[in-house]
Amino acid sequence: MMNHTNDYDKISLLRLAFKGLKDEELREMADLTQIHTYPAGHVLCQEGAYEDVFYVIAEGNVIITKKIADIAEEHVLRIGSKGDLVGEMALIQNAPRAATVRTTTECTVLEMGKQDFQTILSRSPGMAIDIIRITLDRLRSNDLLAINELKKTNQVLRLMDRNKLEFIQVAAHELRTPLTVIKGYGNLLRSFAEVQANPSMIEMVEGILKGAERMHEVVNMMLDVTRIDAETLKVASVPVLLKRVLQGVVNTLSKAATERNIELRLQYAENTPIIHADPVLIEKALYQLAVNAIKYTPDGGTVTLRAQPVMMDGGIPGVELSVQDTGIGLDPEHHELIFEKFYQVGSVALHSSGKTSFKGGGPGLGLALVRGVARAHGGKVWVESPGHDEVNFPGCTFYLQLPVERSGKN
Repeated sequence: MMNHTNDYDKISLLRLAFKGLKDEELREMADLTQIHTYPAGHVLCQEGAYEDVFYVIAEGNVIITKKIADIAEEHVLRIGSKGDLVGEMALIQNAPRAATVRTTTECTVLEMGKQDFQTILSRSPGMAIDIIRITLDRLRSNDLLAINELKKTNQVLRLMDRNKLEFIQVAAHELRTPLTVIKGYGNLLRSFAEVQANPSMIEMVEGILKGAERMHEVVNMMLDVTRIDAETLKVASVPVLLKRVLQGVVNTLSKAATERNIELRLQYAENTPIIHADPVLIEKALYQLAVNAIKYTPDGGTVTLRAQPVMMDGGIPGVELSVQDTGIGLDPEHHELIFEKFYQVGSVALHSSGKTSFKGGGPGLGLALVRGVARAHGGKVWVESPGHDEVNFPGCTFYLQLPVERSGKN
């Protein structure tokens, strides 16, 4: 840092920065400032630090940057030059610096300490008004910059999402043919007398068929998700008796639940109406919710499926299907994200394999499928949970609301 002894026209500079101040106010402020010069790359303000100096740029340029969460690079807010104020908001708010200010050239500044700055500010309404104006201008400029960057980011994300969907669709179609071959030859092998007579061979063939069937389920789910996102999924509208659908899901998962000593309960309100919907899609959605509940409920827990009439938003008559578990729960920050494609809570490396094993892994498509089915029927899905706790097991409750008369697309 170099102290300047040459005579800067402080008043002219301050008049450039504060257009609403009277001459006597400018002179008083000028007497309280010092002139310093810093080399390029010097940090005037450090984000997060409590500092006591306010600056007015006299010569040179500075760059104002801010760190964005989870991104290593600093985000450029603006470039400052002659007449710009730097560091005033932290002094006004008694708060740490909100951004980092670094010189990009040799830079001469007028400096004022915090106590002198606050004294002048308290005695000068004009200065307060000017700072408000400057702050609002900066906010408007930052908002426009953020909006433009969001637009660019959204365009990139839309392109990436479309490419991802196209990849899923191609991969799913490519997997279908070899899966069909594996299942066909597996069933053929199982029918041979030599295999039937050999328990070890039967076990191996059953393992092959079970694995192929699991892969086939994932492939079908991949295709359903791509059709939902592309709005090409054909949704039927026929009378659906939900009690029968729920009972079918319970029956399908009863063996897996029994293996885990998990009790499956079904509670069905007798006044639950028949809805007009796609029974296959509704069953898939409920199956995914139930599988998810079993997966995150420890052995010996309970999963309860319920159905009851409800009045939806806008006074639309509907039904509310819920799946409640006594599992590990879910923190609030994940309540929306878990319905996104491929989203996984926690580290994927910690998940075990298996469709219904405790905290077992998966493709991350099941809940995305549920949300797609809800939207396709004009309904909605959400989750409620007090948080994640693997000691007290607070559990989760997933709610799926569907109108009696389908109002979605297709």
